[in-house]
Amino acid sequence: MKKIVILLTAITLVTGTAVFVSCNEKADAKEATFNTTDFTLQQIKHGEYLVTAMGCDDCHSPKVMGPHGPEVDFLRRFSGHPSDVAIPAGDTTAMKSWLLFTHDLTAYVGPWGTTFSANLTSDSTGIGMWKFEQFKKAIREGKLKGLDGTRPIMPPMPWTQYKNLSDEDLRDIFAFLKSTKPVKNVVPAFIPATAMK
Repeated sequence: MKKIVILLTAITLVTGTAVFVSCNEKADAKEATFNTTDFTLQQIKHGEYLVTAMGCDDCHSPKVMGPHGPEVDFLRRFSGHPSDVAIPAGDTTAMKSWLLFTHDLTAYVGPWGTTFSANLTSDSTGIGMWKFEQFKKAIREGKLKGLDGTRPIMPPMPWTQYKNLSDEDLRDIFAFLKSTKPVKNVVPAFIPATAMK
């Protein structure tokens, strides 16, 4: 009986060691073949810090009214302008000199037309299907959805300032946004000033 216990203990130790070594080899291989869908917790946390410090919630998160005014609606955080919220027609003559915001700060009307904040969540209606290079192009070059041949990203998105972030900062922001809760929300399309009534 004692020999069986010793044998089973030895087998357990050998098996455990093999699994441990195998897991470490896989972890090393994963790090060696790092791609934009594999992020560390440290990158995600740094991205969260940057997104918070840069105020991305201000425009990209719908709001609910609280005792001190608009507060982030955490059920729809980063989902952009809600597709089920219509905005009233504005006075196009006033818009030549003014910038107007909706009450939750997710839609904007100005001399360029009407802009709706994009969905930045990990849902397919947000950036869920994006690759890092696409995100980088959107921020560095101000291209809609980070695609060549698309229109520019419209105001008030301050991509002309954000383009100065390092590649590491952009990667970490992307890592955090890809880690967010997916919120299905198809944001309305940009309305050029010429199409406004």
